[in-house]
Amino acid sequence: MRFLPATTALLLAAISGVQAQTTPARVNDHNAHTWLMYFSDARLSERWGVHTEAQWRRSEVLAGSQQDFVRAGLNYYAGPRLMLTGGYAFALTHPYGEYPAASRFPEHRLYQQVLLRDAIGRVQVSHRYRQEQRWLRRPGNDQFTYLNRTRYQLRLMLPLNGTGQLQPHTPYLAAANEVFVNFGRNVANNFFDQNRASLAFGYQFSKATSLEVGYLHQLVQQGNGTVFEHNHTLQIGLNFNPDFRRQADPQPVPATE
Repeated sequence: MRFLPATTALLLAAISGVQAQTTPARVNDHNAHTWLMYFSDARLSERWGVHTEAQWRRSEVLAGSQQDFVRAGLNYYAGPRLMLTGGYAFALTHPYGEYPAASRFPEHRLYQQVLLRDAIGRVQVSHRYRQEQRWLRRPGNDQFTYLNRTRYQLRLMLPLNGTGQLQPHTPYLAAANEVFVNFGRNVANNFFDQNRASLAFGYQFSKATSLEVGYLHQLVQQGNGTVFEHNHTLQIGLNFNPDFRRQADPQPVPATE
């Protein structure tokens, strides 16, 4: 598979970071969450498009708030298998779990992204590399703290039809894993930030629209380095990827949670 050496090295570095930071004082905090998600990549021309995204992340299944999240970006289609994106995201994180933050706190984020698509037989493969510049105002602070984070996601999609193509009225399975690594001078105890592993059932209603329902295990290392959240999450995601090119032949873009 193309690009495997680089992604393997990143995963090994993240695993090493987890092992190095695991101490007898480690505390595991298990939570039940629900994420309601909307993703859209609108193709405006042969080279350009717009990404929009909104997520309503709930704690205690649905009773409490975990995070409110929005993202926007500009897509550049460099080739049939390569898309580049840059944009802005905002998150408002609320206290949740047995070891909550002292209060809710905002985050402003810039990001740059590379999305590579491939296929292995019937399986559609995507590699997503994302770099983030983050400004967080932690509880009790008047100033924002600057952080850097890099992310890599591997996503697999298997159409459940005779042709093996993701066409309208096609059910499919999707599996993904994404690792998050912090770096920079303001990172203290959590070089490893989090890992997201998911499995979902999806249905492609049309060339532009699909719906996915699945399970996500979000492993988060809090900033103190000792509390590890195991967030067991129901995900429901709507994908809407219209193509406004003339005589367009749209190709669905994998969802990006």
